[in-house]
Amino acid sequence: MGLISKIATNDGHGENSAYFDGWKAYENDPFHPTQNPNGVIQMGLAENQLCFDLIQEWIVNNPKASICTYEGVQDFQDTAIFQDYHGLPEFRKAVARFMEKVRGDRVTFDPERIVMSGGATGAHESLAFCLADPGDAFLVPTPYYPGFDRDLRWRTGVQLFPVVCESCNNFKVTKEALEEAYSKAQESNIKVKGLLINNPSNPLGTILDKETLKDILRFINEKNIHLVCDEIYAATAFSQPSFISISEVKSEVVGCNDDLVHIVYSLSKDLGFPGFRVGIIYSYNDVVVNIARKMSSFGLVSTQTQRLIASMLLDTIFVENFIAKSSMRLLQRHGLFTKGLGQVGITTLKSNAGLFIWMDLRRFLENSTFDDELKLWHIIIDKVKLNVSPGCSFHCSEPGWFRVCFANMDDATMKIALRRIRHFVYLQPNKGVEVATKKQYCRTRSKLEISLSFRRLDDFMNSPHSPMSSPMVQARN
Repeated sequence: MGLISKIATNDGHGENSAYFDGWKAYENDPFHPTQNPNGVIQMGLAENQLCFDLIQEWIVNNPKASICTYEGVQDFQDTAIFQDYHGLPEFRKAVARFMEKVRGDRVTFDPERIVMSGGATGAHESLAFCLADPGDAFLVPTPYYPGFDRDLRWRTGVQLFPVVCESCNNFKVTKEALEEAYSKAQESNIKVKGLLINNPSNPLGTILDKETLKDILRFINEKNIHLVCDEIYAATAFSQPSFISISEVKSEVVGCNDDLVHIVYSLSKDLGFPGFRVGIIYSYNDVVVNIARKMSSFGLVSTQTQRLIASMLLDTIFVENFIAKSSMRLLQRHGLFTKGLGQVGITTLKSNAGLFIWMDLRRFLENSTFDDELKLWHIIIDKVKLNVSPGCSFHCSEPGWFRVCFANMDDATMKIALRRIRHFVYLQPNKGVEVATKKQYCRTRSKLEISLSFRRLDDFMNSPHSPMSSPMVQARN
């Protein structure tokens, strides 16, 4: 092992967490409706598969957008030859316009500030290289996406320092929590170079309101540290309140230093294109733009992909139709799933964005410990055969919370998953139907969704009023 670098062999990738172990359990025994009906259903992957029919329809109607068609093959040579790391001008323009549309045209983006990267993973690592030195830290509100440990830490030597958020205020990011985390980092002689926020939140599915965003901007300006805003779920907001980008708020904060503000974006979640590896850095800092553009040589988006994406996203009618229908379908699917959980008394954090739900299973723990959370998780993986992700893998401060994804499967698979959950709950000693006591839940539990209708789940799903009746795309099997 001494012949291999220490960076390559350290455990900073984070692959040994329960989050990735759940994926492995699915890969070893994947559910299939006919070939493996008792396999593990993948509910740990935040993928948006609800609108592929819209994408496919556009591709069929626009064959010139691809060099792999008779109509587009004449552009093969120009696409195949070398392109510099600035990216195609039409690609940068198209992404900038799409980012504006997602934000309701309330803000404009300069295509010259669009820096491409190999997915949001590459974008985060590039920003970490640009903004911090090994040993420096970014503050990150908990719970947060497990992949951040890999993206920002593994090869850069940068640390992530938790800003502890709690269920008693629905995991809201507060000024007090930010100050406390910053003070603790200083006490530990850790240099804080920035704050990383995820808006909308993964795993919470919540959005940050304008006042919280203003508080965050005031905080980073007072401390003179950078703000990295991961906004990759921007177009997944499916109900009010609407998503607000940091780009809309910064002009409202007196004395805000734009050089400290950076946005990470991608097309993996909003369009459902994780395989295309389209990541974006949008920085208001000229130096960061120039450096990040040089670094993008290590994670370019293929010219073929750029060409296709540019043509698609510059189609204004398609984009507006897609955003509207995607939001509608996410709302329907979210409603179907939370209704199904409510049938058996499972509560969830109230949310209106993302591709997942933050599910509260605290009352199923024998003891309020992370060891017991993992025991429960193993039962759900091994016996219930659902890959959901335990809160400890998201660095949650309280055991018993789980992230469950709802947009990466077809309606039939969702129905099977809900049946398995119902069967699991009914096997518990308390049958899982009584409302929890105040001691078990936070004082602000009124903001938690509790749906305890005991009408038969099958009756609801098969009703003509059910979201099941909406046109959904069959998941890949």
